Amino acid sequence: MVMDQNERMKEMEEQQERIRKNVGRIRNKIVVMSGKGGVGKTTVAVNIASGLAKKGHNVGILDVDIHGPNVPKMLGLEGSKLHYNDEGMIPLKVTDHLKAISMSFLLPDEGSPVIWRGPMKISIINQFLGDVLWGDLDYLVIDLPPGTGDETLSIAQLITGAHALIVTTPQDVALLDSRKALNFARKLDMPILGLVENMSGMACPHCGKGIDLFKKGGGERSAIEMGVEFLGRLPIDPNIVLSGDEGIPMMLKEEDSASIGPFNEILDRIEKIME
Repeated sequence: MVMDQNERMKEMEEQQERIRKNVGRIRNKIVVMSGKGGVGKTTVAVNIASGLAKKGHNVGILDVDIHGPNVPKMLGLEGSKLHYNDEGMIPLKVTDHLKAISMSFLLPDEGSPVIWRGPMKISIINQFLGDVLWGDLDYLVIDLPPGTGDETLSIAQLITGAHALIVTTPQDVALLDSRKALNFARKLDMPILGLVENMSGMACPHCGKGIDLFKKGGGERSAIEMGVEFLGRLPIDPNIVLSGDEGIPMMLKEEDSASIGPFNEILDRIEKIME
């Protein structure tokens, strides 16, 4: 029994060392968080990763939403399977500068549920960080599930120096939960990259007049009150929905959209802060 315990301890130490070496090859780590679901967190994460890759950075995106992995759908990788070699897991290529890993790549099909308790989820996160052959990256963008559960806590504890990016919408209920995410990051000594206000108004497709469907400006006020960087606001944009369903992120498309300018401004701020 003692021997078994020693073997487990040795295995854990070896895995921690693999994580340290693997993550050490990544210059910048961005953890995309939200206090609640439905704020467009994954859409923001995918387009930030895609936008940074389009600028020429080598980028990885890690989908840590174990129970609801949607990153592959938005990247056109739905139904793809993970491959291995003697050294570890091989992330799937999206473009020459962007690659991805998701729980979805391990499932038999898109409709299969993941019915796991905490220890299993923590184990796969350890593998994603320690056994995936990310190589040398300029950025790793990590898409977390909503809230502050096992996945969020594991990432915060395993990746030293990861910066938290909080996504919220302008209405009060979302802002309340975004403050919880910010306080979570602070309690774990995570540097806070800033806050993004998503679904911040929209232009009427008929007359062009602005409509504040979920209010507007709440995220900026919340950032000021909490003493964090306000990275920018993104409008409600039907093209974002269509591009996500098509599997081609808006930031990789060669067409104009209401979201392109705001996304580029957010990317410029991220580069300025992290570079």
